[in-house]
Amino acid sequence: MKLSDIMGYANLAVYAEVAMVIFLIVFLAIAVRLWLPGRQQALRDAARLPLDDDPTPAATPRGSTHG
Repeated sequence: MKLSDIMGYANLAVYAEVAMVIFLIVFLAIAVRLWLPGRQQALRDAARLPLDDDPTPAATPRGSTHG
């Protein structure tokens, strides 16, 4: 029996199909999250961070105090 016969009977194509479906779901979830109307200002602020001299975080973490 040749190695190609063994690999052919192993039905490994299912793994590639499952990986493609998982990738598609994650890609769509990221795309939907980026295009939500409420996220536009946060994305603009994040895009400006590398250009700002004094970046200010958008939100203060819970429990932190400025003293």
